[in-house]
Amino acid sequence: MKAVVFSEQGGPEVLHWTDVPKPPLDTTDVLVKVEACAVNYLDIHARRNRPEIAEKLRRGDTPHILGSDIAGVVVEHRDREGSPTGRNRDREVSPTGMHRDQEVSPTVGDRVVLAPCIPCEVCSDCHRGAENLCATQQLIGFQTNGGYAEYVKAPAQNVIPIPDSLSFVNAAAMPIAYLTAWHMLMTRAQLRPGEDILILGAGGSVGSAGLQIAKLAGARIFATASTTEKCERASELGADVVIHYTERDFSEAVLEETDGRGVDVVLEHVGAATWGQSIASLAKNGRLVSCGVTTGNIGEIDIRKMYQKELTLMGSALGTRAELRKLIHLAGQGKLEPIIDSVLPLRRASEAHTLLENRQNFGKVCLVPEL
Repeated sequence: MKAVVFSEQGGPEVLHWTDVPKPPLDTTDVLVKVEACAVNYLDIHARRNRPEIAEKLRRGDTPHILGSDIAGVVVEHRDREGSPTGRNRDREVSPTGMHRDQEVSPTVGDRVVLAPCIPCEVCSDCHRGAENLCATQQLIGFQTNGGYAEYVKAPAQNVIPIPDSLSFVNAAAMPIAYLTAWHMLMTRAQLRPGEDILILGAGGSVGSAGLQIAKLAGARIFATASTTEKCERASELGADVVIHYTERDFSEAVLEETDGRGVDVVLEHVGAATWGQSIASLAKNGRLVSCGVTTGNIGEIDIRKMYQKELTLMGSALGTRAELRKLIHLAGQGKLEPIIDSVLPLRRASEAHTLLENRQNFGKVCLVPEL
């Protein structure tokens, strides 16, 4: 099969379009023909310098195939005895409206999206439905080979059917960015209608996803962006107040727009460079939820102001399969429409990486088979 691979870390030029063997299936695996794979910043970090990938390459486990956001068609599935199969799935709807799979049993021909994390399924976190906290989980396209290829294998438990109304490109845009944003806003921060929220980097994948989810939740949205064009796009997508953060301190702008009160929730995914302003933007009883540290891990905080304002600081780690099923359901109904910046042929993966590295995108960049 054709795939984009790399055998050493470096710039986009280390990515090569070549032939590799089709992945063999283990018991309960599925083989998915990839129809779309979205690009993430984690792909770039893995290609550049992530130590986990460096160790994998040093062991001679090469070449590596990136890609965690995958949508496609099931072409093969093995049952617990290792035989090809295609049983129907038995599903029920929970009181929350989410689908519960009583037996994960994909059928050949299913249109699917893959949940990106492979948990152990035996630890206490997995047993209570918080598999996103599993200490030994693996990420497809990171610890395992991923979707920058014609075919990818994954555990059957990771398969989530998608409706015909949802395109492969839109489905592939959802697992990392939308799942992260949903878990941050709806599960961790519990964003409520009428609340004020500040979303950093509205042009990025998590930021643009968070903007849509916050709008669906009925919040008033403050959004930051780095260019005039991105500010305009954020406004078009429903941001009530847009702040050009390269031209002014965004915390000052937030306090000015709220008559000194601040916002109820801050969606923070930048890290050290914005930490102080993010804290300063919070109202009394405000909640800051963080999922990333692209500009550094260490942020300072005035502890006295934290307890005087009764602030809550919380972390957020991706999300669960149940949450991803909910997101796919909402997208299938048209209540969420993934924001796609561009769609490129798989062989042009290095160009897609350059777009993200130069922050030229607004929304997701997706790779597909030859256009």
